Amino acid sequence: MRESAAALMTLEKRPEPHVEPRPATGRQYMYAVIHASDSVPESCPGVDGQGIYKIEEGRLAAVAGGVAAVRIRPERRHLAAHQEVLKQLLSSATPLPITFGTVADNPKAVRQFLAKHRSELLNQLKRVRGKVEMGLRVTWQAPNIFEYFVNTHASLREARDRLVADPRHSTQDQKIETGRMFERLLTEDRARHAAKVEAILDAAGIECKANKSKTESEVMNLACLVERDRLDDFGRSVFEAAQLFDHDFAFDYSGPWAPHNFVAIEPIS
Repeated sequence: MRESAAALMTLEKRPEPHVEPRPATGRQYMYAVIHASDSVPESCPGVDGQGIYKIEEGRLAAVAGGVAAVRIRPERRHLAAHQEVLKQLLSSATPLPITFGTVADNPKAVRQFLAKHRSELLNQLKRVRGKVEMGLRVTWQAPNIFEYFVNTHASLREARDRLVADPRHSTQDQKIETGRMFERLLTEDRARHAAKVEAILDAAGIECKANKSKTESEVMNLACLVERDRLDDFGRSVFEAAQLFDHDFAFDYSGPWAPHNFVAIEPIS
C-alpha cells in the first residue's frame, strides 16, 4: 500500500512532457528572420499548433513551423497564433517579421531565400537590433469632425454658411468645392500637428514612420522605433508632445511590437 502511494505521488509531481515541434520537412509557415545565434521559445504552438523552430543558413535563421495547407486564411485564430510567436520572440531576439500567410514549399526553399538575401537581411537586423516598435495614435475628440473644422477655420465656416443661407441656389460645384476645402484643411492640419510631435520624438532620438490615417477623426498614426531600454524615455516624450495640444486631442500609444513598419522582406519565391 505504501509503495502504491509513493508511486502515485511521484506521478503527480512529474512535469508534463515537452511536446517537440515536428521536424522541418514539407511546407513551412514563415514567421520571422533572426540571427542564427538567437533562441526561439521552447514551447509555442504557432499556426495549426505545429510548434516552431529555426531553419538556419549561415548567420541567419528563419523562424518557421510545419503546415499542410498551401494557403493560410486570415482567420482570427491564425492571426492570433502568428502574433503570439512574434511576441514571444521579442523576449530573446529582435525579429524581422514576415508578412502573415507566407508559406515556403520546403526547408530548402527557406535556406535559398536566406542565402539570396543574406546581406540585406543582416543589414536590417543590425538596424533594428535591440529595438522595438511602438505605436502612437492621436485623435480629435469631436463627435463631428466637419463641424469641428467649421468652428476652428473661418474660411470653411464662411463657405458652409453660404450654402446654408441659400440652399436652393447652391450649386453642385459650390458643394464640391466646400468638401474639397474641408479635405485640404484636414490634410494641412494633420501635417502640422504631426510635425510638432515628430520634432519632439526626433529630438529624443526616436525614429518615426507616418502611416495613413484610418478614420476621419485620426490626426496621426505613427510607428516609432525605440530602443528596448528607453521605453520610459518614449513615454516621457509622448507626454511632452501632448502638452502642446488642448483637450480636443487624445494621445494613445501601444506596444512593444516587432518592428513591422521598419523592415522590408522580399517575397519568398
